[in-house]
Amino acid sequence: MRKLETLLADFPFESLPPAWTTFDLARFSRSKRLWDYQQTALQNAIKTLWKYFADLTADPAQRKQSFFGWYADNNIPLQDISLGKKRDNVTLLAPYYPITDSQIGYAHFINRMSFWMATGSGKTLVIVKLIEVLWALMQRGEIPSNDVVVLTHREDLLRQLREHVNEYNLTGGDLFIRLRELKEYAEVKRDFPSLLAHQEITVFSYRSDNLSDVQKERIIDFRNYDDNGRWYVLLDEAHKGDKEDSKRQHIYSILSRNGFLFNFSATFTDDRDTLTTAAEFNLSSFIGKGYGKHIAIFKQENSAFRKDNGDFTDEEKQKIVLQSLLMLAYVSKTRERLRAATGADLYHRPLLIALVNSVNTDDADLRLFFAQLERIARGKNIDGVFRRAKSDLWKELQEQPKWLYEGERFTADSAIFDSLTIKDVLEHVFNTTSHGEIEVLARPSNEKELAFRLKSAEVGAPFALIRIGDTRSWQKEMLAGYTFVEGFEDESFFERINADDTQISLLMGSRSFYEGWDSNRPNVITFINIGIGTDAKKFVLQSVGRGVRIEPLKGKRRRLENLHNAKEVDDQTFQSARPFLNALQTLFIFGTNRVALESVLNGLDQEKEKEAGRELALAVNPAVTDQRPLLIPVYRVADRPLIEQRAPGKFELQPAELQTLRHYRSHLADDRLLLAHHDLLPQQIANLDKVLDAPETYFNPTTDRKFGSMNILLPRLAKYLRTVPKEWDGFKPLDTEINHYRHIRVVLQDIQELWRKIQAVQAYQDPAAQMAALKEQFTARQLDFDAFMAAAQKLTSASAEETFTLPNGALLRIKNIAAHYYVPLLLSESETIQYINHVIHVPSEVLFIKQLEEYMRAPDNLLAAFDWWLFSRADEILDRIFIPYYDPNQNQMRDFHPDFIFWLKRWNDYFILFVDPKGMGRSEYMHKVTGYKEIFVVHATGAIREFKHNGMTVRVALALHTTDANQAPPGYEDVWFDNIPGILKRLLALGNETRRPIVPSSGV
Repeated sequence: MRKLETLLADFPFESLPPAWTTFDLARFSRSKRLWDYQQTALQNAIKTLWKYFADLTADPAQRKQSFFGWYADNNIPLQDISLGKKRDNVTLLAPYYPITDSQIGYAHFINRMSFWMATGSGKTLVIVKLIEVLWALMQRGEIPSNDVVVLTHREDLLRQLREHVNEYNLTGGDLFIRLRELKEYAEVKRDFPSLLAHQEITVFSYRSDNLSDVQKERIIDFRNYDDNGRWYVLLDEAHKGDKEDSKRQHIYSILSRNGFLFNFSATFTDDRDTLTTAAEFNLSSFIGKGYGKHIAIFKQENSAFRKDNGDFTDEEKQKIVLQSLLMLAYVSKTRERLRAATGADLYHRPLLIALVNSVNTDDADLRLFFAQLERIARGKNIDGVFRRAKSDLWKELQEQPKWLYEGERFTADSAIFDSLTIKDVLEHVFNTTSHGEIEVLARPSNEKELAFRLKSAEVGAPFALIRIGDTRSWQKEMLAGYTFVEGFEDESFFERINADDTQISLLMGSRSFYEGWDSNRPNVITFINIGIGTDAKKFVLQSVGRGVRIEPLKGKRRRLENLHNAKEVDDQTFQSARPFLNALQTLFIFGTNRVALESVLNGLDQEKEKEAGRELALAVNPAVTDQRPLLIPVYRVADRPLIEQRAPGKFELQPAELQTLRHYRSHLADDRLLLAHHDLLPQQIANLDKVLDAPETYFNPTTDRKFGSMNILLPRLAKYLRTVPKEWDGFKPLDTEINHYRHIRVVLQDIQELWRKIQAVQAYQDPAAQMAALKEQFTARQLDFDAFMAAAQKLTSASAEETFTLPNGALLRIKNIAAHYYVPLLLSESETIQYINHVIHVPSEVLFIKQLEEYMRAPDNLLAAFDWWLFSRADEILDRIFIPYYDPNQNQMRDFHPDFIFWLKRWNDYFILFVDPKGMGRSEYMHKVTGYKEIFVVHATGAIREFKHNGMTVRVALALHTTDANQAPPGYEDVWFDNIPGILKRLLALGNETRRPIVPSSGV
């Protein structure tokens, strides 16, 4: 499904004028920096505003028509707002919008964008940072100077906003955000402007559900604050009240009709919100990028708790509860093993959450669950039920439950699971080693929670907590006869649920705690009779969204493998922890209705047609073995800026602005003034003087880019001066750096034929090679004649290539190339790729593969000179195969992702060859080549650098493949090739002086 985010991808953020790109989007506070996806969300917000406010002289109606036309030109359908027979809506909207046939054209509401961000992904940080962006753009005169209001539907979210704003303000940056209630609007406007008005912004906030068209004590009439609709409205949790005829939704639009509306939510249900999404990082994206736990939904259902299943015995219900406790004990025991193996303080204490639909009725789900929990605690007749629960659970674990959204599966550690006993459940769940009676811990001042512990527990710490709206009826009816211990703790058990010393392993409740709650502890969630209605769907998404949060190390909220890839966890710790990660990094879900749960959670992917459908995983080539190490280079950040090492690419600056910069530097001769006004440190000031003393070396005057202000120019130049490059840091065996072949997403109603052809090509083996192997076995008398003939008759008749026609008529080629890293290789004959992604479709890449196949069939090909060789396609989006380089156009370090990587070994010579089939029309390849040569070429001689690794001499080569290498400009002839033999001859010339005879071979 095409949407706003799709359109924004067509033009890079760096292509915007300097006034729109000079921001530090990463910094938030002293302890917080924004993640890459949060920065991307802000960049997309800026690009949208730039597009909408392109003509500041136009009136809002003209801007809206132009912006709406952009959607229409790109075939994004936005339906008009139908008012139907809702008289209230007509009365509300008529003063502000033209109504025709009970409809309002959507062009009148087009000044909006949505941020579809998962629960726990840091929406509030983005909101606060967006306020800074709006302030800066207003200061620079790029957007109208309107007031800003943040609306959200709960007090705890307003409190969270205040806390984040306070933290932001403590940083002492250029902006101070002053929060005021919207009810204080008139008072604020009457006050005299602050003397520091140019360094601060007043932002209003209020409960979104307290806006109406009437005035009461807390309910306010929006018309008293309308200001002709000149508001920037930031709406948090925009899905609240999201029905088409919702009065409040219309009010938000009215307030921002001459400004802009920003919708933030984890769950959008209206197509118009989806189509105007500028940044999408929903639950599936959140997990896919490593920011959350994997999700596994068990087939075992809590059906014994259904209201229509009265014939289920207590034993069946007890078994269901035991299975969730068993999973918790399994994860807890795995955590013990991990910590023992690593000696590190990794991961959380696992937590089980039981979420129920009913609490206080006679047959309430929570009462039924608690009754079975008590029976397990007492240990009455439990041995048989425990064996059944464990056996049934293991049967499903053996089937390897699928991780939602990812196409991969959870694998349990059979040794740890087999070792589980009822004693482990008592120890890891109940904080005891023996059965016993439950007693209640209560605080008279807190009627929302009750804690429970076993009398047999030596430490006396509670193991479970109930958090509901009101516990008084529970105490009277459900807990009559229990021992109560009052005033056990002075503070809330729930508020300490994340404390390092908490012993609570089980949290029970309904919807009273899942909103506004932040914890990395949940590993098991059991849903009991939650339902499948709209409210239930939101409840499931919100609770699972909070359950997937992860924090292997304090303050590090990504899965451990992602932290390891980012060099934030050392190799030894990661390798020691690796066998135990699956359990600790998975959220296991039990539900009354598994199909309903899956439909809700899978609905996230189905919202976007382009990424819907089925995900196919291809297979690694059997030719990939430990005896054929596939090495890739790894990099580290250098210890000093690029400008202190060599002259980087020139900074684009018009001569007139260079002259202004010189005068400005002379005017601020005291370095302390540059520090105070522009945060330039002494070394940066020294580098500034260095470039001003040699402008011909560091500045490119042939540019039409204009900064217009020192406040915009100097931050950009400072970024140039402090750019730190990446350096080579060794080689490592290929692991998950190439993984796109496991995420081939196909959007077809029926994929059976395609999958059958993929499997057939995958199973292909060269008949000649198979026959040769059989003959060797027969000659060695490993097979008798009858066995030899029988095996020969069964030799595969499959083809090494199949074709599949996509619905748009494009031909997909499915190839088994013996030397490719995974099989089969998928190529599209059409560059306009639809219905399938992460396949080869660029014409230059398709042509290269065709030429390579032809060359492999040639009897005298130079590939035979190598002991072995393999190659792989590399995907720019999913794979982590790259060469770092400095891009002067974007004034930053970037990663060059060649399209192919080859591994070739001859004696002790090992070659890593990057191949990128591209034309010479675009000049940025020069910067990429420079980045390659800085790392892998000896500057003095121009020879490829030699590295020693495990007894081998490793060289990294680069080949840019084109149709006519004779057109290569001076200085780049050594990297451009138009034929494969030319590439290989260069590699062979680099090898040892002693040459073996080149014998033709068709193998790899």
